[in-house]
Order: sequence, then C-alpha cells, then structure tokens
Amino acid sequence: MARGTRVSGAGEGSLRYPFPAPPPRGRLLPVAPGVYWIRMPLPYALDHINLWALEDGPGWTLVDTGVRSATSLAVWDELFAHWPDRRPPTRVIVTHLHADHVGLAGWFAERHGCALWMSRLEYQGSRLTVAEAGAPSAEAAAFYHRAGWSPSAIAEQARGQVRYAAQFHPLPDHYRRLVEGDTFTIGEQRWRVIVGTGHSPEHVCLHCPELGLLVSGDQVLPRITSNLSTYPREPDADPLAGWYASLARLRREVPDDVLVLPSHNECFYGLHARLEQLRRSTDQALDALREALVQPRRVLDTFEALFARPIDPGNVTLLRMATGEAVSHLNHLLRRGEARCEVDGEGVAWFFREPACQMTSQ
Repeated sequence: MARGTRVSGAGEGSLRYPFPAPPPRGRLLPVAPGVYWIRMPLPYALDHINLWALEDGPGWTLVDTGVRSATSLAVWDELFAHWPDRRPPTRVIVTHLHADHVGLAGWFAERHGCALWMSRLEYQGSRLTVAEAGAPSAEAAAFYHRAGWSPSAIAEQARGQVRYAAQFHPLPDHYRRLVEGDTFTIGEQRWRVIVGTGHSPEHVCLHCPELGLLVSGDQVLPRITSNLSTYPREPDADPLAGWYASLARLRREVPDDVLVLPSHNECFYGLHARLEQLRRSTDQALDALREALVQPRRVLDTFEALFARPIDPGNVTLLRMATGEAVSHLNHLLRRGEARCEVDGEGVAWFFREPACQMTSQ
C-alpha cells in the first residue's frame, strides 16, 4: 500500500524517465543490450507489473512472472509469438514472494523446464502462503480483532486469502538459493545480488555494474512507496528497521547513475534521490503517528495520520494492507520506547505516546 501516489522530499523533478512509454501489451521493449522490458497486466488497483527478459546464451532468463491467471497466460502467448528469437526461457529469477512476482514461476518450471532461483525466505514464504490459505486461524483472527476489525471483515479476509493463493502456480520442490553478495553471469554480464528487507523478508535486487542497471523489484519504486506490512504470522515484527537499513545499503553499494528497473511505474534515473525521498517519507509517517498518539488510538484510528486519506472498511484487501502497515509503524515506535500499548477487556489494542493519559484496562 502506498502512502502517496507521488514522491515527497526532493520532488518528482529529481528523477528522470528515459522512455516515453512502457511497452504495449504482448511486446518487449529493449532497455539495454540484451535486456528487455515487459509490462504485464494485474487484477489489482495497481494494474501492472514490470517483468524483465535477459538474453542468456542458449536461452533467456526471466525476472518475475506475473500472477497465475488466464490473462497472464494469454499475454505470455502473445509475447512468445513476438519473441526476438526461438531460444527458450531457461531460468526464472524471482525477486520476492508476492503473487504478482512469483505466481507463474512454477508454471515456467513445469511447462518450460526453467530453473527457479529465489532467496530462501521468499521461496518458503511463497509455499507457506498457499499452504495456509483456508479457514482462518485463531491467531490471524485475534491479530485483526486486536487491530479493531469487525467479525465480518475477519471472515472476508480469510476468504480473500483463498482467492489470493489461487494466483500461485505450485512451485517446484527444488530451487537455487540466492543470498546477499551472490554473483553470477547472465549472457555476457556479471550480476550481483543485493538483499533488501521491509517490504518482504529477503527481497532480491540485481545489480549489473557493466550495464549500469539495477533491477529493484518492489524495493525501490519511483512514484509510490512499497507496503511495509506486519502479518499475523509474526505480529511483533519491525519491518521499518529493515527498510531503513536496506535503503542505506542500496545507497552505499549502488552508484547513483544506474538505470533503475522497478516492478511498478517506469524505469528511471535518480536512485539516490529516490532513496532519500523514501527515507523522508517514512520519517514523516512516523512523525504524523507520534502526533496522533497523544491520545490512545486503535490501529484503525491511525490510518488518517499515516495515509492522509480514509480507508474504506468494506475493501478488505485495502484494509489488510493499511492495517499491516500501521502495525509496522506502531511496532517500530514500541521497539524504540516511544509508544506503549494496552489491551482492553474486549481484546482490542490501544496505543499511545508518552506523556498521555494512560488507559485503565477493563
């Protein structure tokens, strides 16, 4: 979930977009020697994902795949009908565990015999997402009740998880693990893995110094901010700590002059400016939350401060993303000792900042 549709801080003018338009449906657009941009439609409010095809000797390496859906498969058919040559896809690298990135990775492994390369936590998390879909667990129900959700929203969230899991083709039982600092060859160029956290547990970015490219996945997006959610599986997590560390690592390890290939929006120049904008945006959200917590608030009561707009409680997908991000910000303040939490007699959590009138638990 994005906190805003436009960048903050240094402003939109500090980024440069070298391509006048994304590739049309079912076509590839070259962005560097041997590197092609694919735009795949998505069935979400954010209606697209960028995928990348890289020439790789006797075959092709694909980075991310789109969701498992009839539309995605139709677009892949269109793409293969206009493919630059008859070399097959031989490897799929997945940046992280969300369905728009990994959804068809298992299909490529099954249909085309592609090797699957992922980080361990993203591979395991993808399989766990599918395995856990179904009846709501008591822990998940308690997590959302604690945040202030209604029983009907909790029930709809469980149904939504089943629909979401259907967007994953089953992954193969084996994969090649990617870790921080790995280097390998794609075509004639060397690529290096930089692992980020915050948006997902072990997000893979790919840096090619020779081509001056950074495949940033969802770790760096030019016009929106990545969702930084906490989930029922790990309710006390602090994704913001990892997010801040990852922004600093990318600034330290990747030159500012790379062309950034993000998973959403457009390719851009201006990596370091965007990293600073993302850091400031997170700082500003925390400042707004500190102000809001002068009075005790439930998770649901923090949305206006964090997102500067109302969240429709009837849109459970949006409600889940907003809740996950709000809990992450609250957990960060709790870890820093800047906020406290008390649970009332109904099992709902109330957060407040010192000095404030403390609640009396009922």
